[in-house]
Amino acid sequence: MQYWVYLLLATVAEVIATSALKATEDFTKFWPTLIVVIGYVIAFYFLTLSLKQIPIGVAYAVWAGLGIVFISLIGWWLYGQMLDLPAMLGIALILAGVLVINLFSKSAGH
Repeated sequence: MQYWVYLLLATVAEVIATSALKATEDFTKFWPTLIVVIGYVIAFYFLTLSLKQIPIGVAYAVWAGLGIVFISLIGWWLYGQMLDLPAMLGIALILAGVLVINLFSKSAGH
């Protein structure tokens, strides 16, 4: 269970860092740039810790899949970026894939 917490922390840090990318204005704004750098360092640190127990393919699928969902929601909330029906359907399929891996795969290292 601890390794899944590491993966969740990695995902949260990556989402924070990615969310701050737009605010860096091509890395010309100091504070948003610092958030991006620190966020990615934290994300990769915890991702590395999660790989001690979770297979890399599973960890990356969960990390990327949840990241896509959260970033899409933040893009809508913070920046008013709307998604069309095919984009929402694609994101729903990604989320379904993450759920299938976690609920049914023996490779997930539960």
